[in-house]
Amino acid sequence: MSDEYYMKKALQEAKEALKIGEVPIGAVIVCNDSIIAKAHNMTQHLTDVTAHAEMQAITAASDLLGGKYLSECTLYVTIEPCVMCAGALGWTHIKRIVYGAKDPKKGYHIFAPKVLHPKTECIGGIMEKECSQILTAFFKKKR
Repeated sequence: MSDEYYMKKALQEAKEALKIGEVPIGAVIVCNDSIIAKAHNMTQHLTDVTAHAEMQAITAASDLLGGKYLSECTLYVTIEPCVMCAGALGWTHIKRIVYGAKDPKKGYHIFAPKVLHPKTECIGGIMEKECSQILTAFFKKKR
């Protein structure tokens, strides 16, 4: 499957977050061409600032695989990970990170560009327009 295929799945998760009033960010983790974890932001519902889509997906994937390393996995997320999420991803040794929209205010590349594991490949801009639009519409409605 293509990066676009899995990013569409992450966008579906972002839409699930939107339905419940969360910031619409979605993530999926893929291993051996299978989605092993799906998640979206849950910070409001869990009253937990760490309940970002990526963190929820990491936990689900680690539980399924029975270990903390995701070195054969790819994370697809609709926006560039923040420093917290990138730090956690660094500890997982994840093989690839594919994100949609850049985060010019909170993205890891601004504050901690070396936080990922050295072998992690990071690709941005996959379905960037669609990923950006859902966030922009959400925040316009909030204001």
